[in-house]
Amino acid sequence: MKKNVGGIDKILRIVVGALLIVLAVTGTIGVWGWIGVVPLVAGLVGYCPLYPLIGLNTCRVKNQAK
Repeated sequence: MKKNVGGIDKILRIVVGALLIVLAVTGTIGVWGWIGVVPLVAGLVGYCPLYPLIGLNTCRVKNQAK
């Protein structure tokens, strides 16, 4: 799995995902806040499965095959 999330994109995904989860836990936004797990995991792993489908890649480092 090649990394396709990098830099600011990764930081924003982690922050937004964590914020949504915290808001869900506190009951502020309800159960829909658990959708924050998706961007949080994508930010931590560095891979977004939607990006290849739409042709995006925010990771500057080129993945080299060995």
